[in-house]
Amino acid sequence: MRVLGVETSCDETGVALYEAGVGIRAERLASQIAIHAAFGGVVPELASRDHIAKLLPMVAGVLEDAGVGLRDLDAIAYTAGPGLIGALMVGGSLASSLAYALKIPAIPVHHLEGHLLACMLEESAPEFPFLALLVSGGHSQLIEVAGVGRYRIIGETLDDAAGEAFDKVARLLGLPYPGGPELARLAESGDAQRFAFPRPLRNQGLDMSFSGLKTAVRLTIEPHRDANGALTDRVRADVAASFQAAVVDTLTGKCRQALEATGLERLVVAGGVGANRSLRASLADLGRRVGARVYYPRPALCTDNGAMIAYAGWCRRTGAEAGLPRIVAKPRWPLDELTPP
Repeated sequence: MRVLGVETSCDETGVALYEAGVGIRAERLASQIAIHAAFGGVVPELASRDHIAKLLPMVAGVLEDAGVGLRDLDAIAYTAGPGLIGALMVGGSLASSLAYALKIPAIPVHHLEGHLLACMLEESAPEFPFLALLVSGGHSQLIEVAGVGRYRIIGETLDDAAGEAFDKVARLLGLPYPGGPELARLAESGDAQRFAFPRPLRNQGLDMSFSGLKTAVRLTIEPHRDANGALTDRVRADVAASFQAAVVDTLTGKCRQALEATGLERLVVAGGVGANRSLRASLADLGRRVGARVYYPRPALCTDNGAMIAYAGWCRRTGAEAGLPRIVAKPRWPLDELTPP
């Protein structure tokens, strides 16, 4: 069975072809960083327009790369939410229109389920059940995963997500968009011990909070600004390293508590922040200490991509609705509303 996956939830256009028993046959990804950099963040209307311009040529390119035609597809999966409503409508409209013309199912996919299942595309994939740390954009959640569509959220952020905190602190440090990866790079040259930032809600359940940590960074750096409001390169690097250490320590501590609470022996790290090398190293060390195996998708599968949507669509193929394809777009879509296929 061949499933075409279309991802347009925010500022990256992803298209991929998944074939059962083979894996990802072909994939393409187009980033919008250059478009939004001038504004310091994603402009929804510009994101939608770029998806419109890029999507059809990318679909054609993926099919050509895989050596198949439209008539060789068995289903088309697309991100139905959560995300920007305009961006979701672009992907949903194209996927449903193609599916209607080809008389095949169009499968709406939850973006976060795509992230959760991305590790299944690796050669060494985890078995169910497992604990997942989902750190993607505006989401930071600890999820007990019993199977596809069987998710129990056992901890989540009460305010800012880890990724949001990275981006906001990056702006405080004057780093270019997108701030999170830039901050992580800067942290590599800094002293993580220089500034004693708090570890929010340490040993206080499984929920997380990063808004106060962001405020602590702002209050710490203000006295270090010169008359022109600038920070030295050394201060910026040390703040970045100290802040990253606080986030990594917090996430690692919450994972340790969650593994103990659930008794699970497998930990999956999913989402864009999961590509952070410091976090990966810390969680790998945690796994060795507590006897848990830690799984990460390759970095390209941590960020938004079409491959995870294609695979998640394949997993839900048996639950695809019969009849005319319909466009589903849910800007807000709680993960625990999902049911097994």
